[in-house]
Amino acid sequence: MVKSVSNITPFTLLDYPDKSACILWYAGCNMRCLYCYNPEIVFGKGKFTFSEMISFLETRRGLLDAVVFSGGECLIHKDIIEQIRLVKAMGFLVKVDTNGSKPDVLQSLIEQKLLDYVALDFKSTRESFLSITQTDLYDQFEQSVQLLFKTNIPFEIRTTYHSELLAKEEVKDMIDYLKFNEYTGTYYIQHFKNNVETIGKLPNSHTRLENHLPVNTAIKIVLR
Repeated sequence: MVKSVSNITPFTLLDYPDKSACILWYAGCNMRCLYCYNPEIVFGKGKFTFSEMISFLETRRGLLDAVVFSGGECLIHKDIIEQIRLVKAMGFLVKVDTNGSKPDVLQSLIEQKLLDYVALDFKSTRESFLSITQTDLYDQFEQSVQLLFKTNIPFEIRTTYHSELLAKEEVKDMIDYLKFNEYTGTYYIQHFKNNVETIGKLPNSHTRLENHLPVNTAIKIVLR
């Protein structure tokens, strides 16, 4: 049986708004973001089968509200829709963390009403996407974000900011993109943490954004 899950966080109050949850970390990713903190997940192999995850979740019925499917990139796994369906049938809320590269899978999950919450990574503008992610998957990301703009499913958008990879002006352009599409959720911007292991060999990020964001914007922005 395929071992697709790299690790599990058995309990968290931080990853699903106002709910208790566990996180299933799926091995593998179709992007190679230079600032990624999880090279062991991106390049590593799965350690657990999904059957083992179901056995764990059976012991958490009535104790946890939700299951977070994360990674890596969980939506690249061929059985992910059926796996999410099984977890949903157990009575858990389902959240998916995704880089937006699999809009076809995301659309199927939306159409089958299998999602309760989505966190979507907004890596960069189109111009910087290749250099940051080492892929040409921006069009797929944009298809995914447009799907979410049209759905009633709660979702959040988040960006990792590294001053040597993403210009302040690009962040403003990304905020304008969200405003243009009438995004009503929270935009989380995470400052890169220096001196941690990442996929790319990066210099330190020296600039923070507190004094460089537009004021009185219609978008709720939370800096981390």
